[in-house]
Amino acid sequence: MKVTIIGGGGRVGSNAAFALQCAGVVSEIQILDANEAMAEGEALDLLHGASTIADQRIYAGDYDRAKDSDMFIITAGLRRKPDESRLDLINRNVSLFSQILESIKTAGTRSDAIIFVVSNPVDILTQLAVSYLDLPWNQVIGLGTMLDTARFRSMIADELKLAPTQVKALILGEHGDSMIPVWSSATVNGMSMGKLPGFSPSFQNQIFEKTKGSGAEVIRRKGGAGWAVGLTIAEVTHAVALDKQQLLPVSSLQQGKFGLRNICLSVPTVVGRKGVLDQVEIELWPKELQGLQASARALKATLSKVVSK
Repeated sequence: MKVTIIGGGGRVGSNAAFALQCAGVVSEIQILDANEAMAEGEALDLLHGASTIADQRIYAGDYDRAKDSDMFIITAGLRRKPDESRLDLINRNVSLFSQILESIKTAGTRSDAIIFVVSNPVDILTQLAVSYLDLPWNQVIGLGTMLDTARFRSMIADELKLAPTQVKALILGEHGDSMIPVWSSATVNGMSMGKLPGFSPSFQNQIFEKTKGSGAEVIRRKGGAGWAVGLTIAEVTHAVALDKQQLLPVSSLQQGKFGLRNICLSVPTVVGRKGVLDQVEIELWPKELQGLQASARALKATLSKVVSK
């Protein structure tokens, strides 16, 4: 499987490339970036380690060379300027993202290509990709709340002194302020989390607030997140590459589950080689369902401002 990482010269793109290289699942990784020298440097650095880990083809390229890619991973994005509003940043990223989509469309893609959006605001940009590219909606996926979910599980495990891989809990909705923690189905190795010692409403509030603020904390301490998001990018990529039919909280255009339509956000989604295979409507507590629907309304309100600008 050939993967092209657009924005691969940046922190997130290069960390994703490293995660994909370490796993050795995809056969070809193309690094594409507006900064060609940076893309070439990252590709060369990865290539130097190829003999120790996986027999992959790794190189820097361009959109024309990317057109036969099985998957496009878009990580390119802009950071907020001092005193810049969230909406202004969103519109600048929408402008950059539109240029990337135009370049992909002009060069062409395979009819079965998967577009995997990582750039923020991920839900808005995923919707933009669905509307702009000549591909079925189910072949466009956003990272959504994958990173939020990974952080959520890891923090639960750390606080309860449990093995992180045995903790199963979801964050759904927007990758942003209106995200929703789903405690109703949270488990540890198949056991209800609610039955564990130390689990309480105050514990729930503490962990969720910590999860919401964790991205900002990483940015404050080291300038930006990279390793954890790289791993979640690899998880989604492998679900596609190996046709895993894995249930993941990725963002996609909603088709009616949970009463949601015509907006991209994260719900439990079956992911395989053809992209979104199904969106699964699990039972939620009433407050969780209300929160998910409120998250959709918040995204629609933002989208209307972006589109009208």
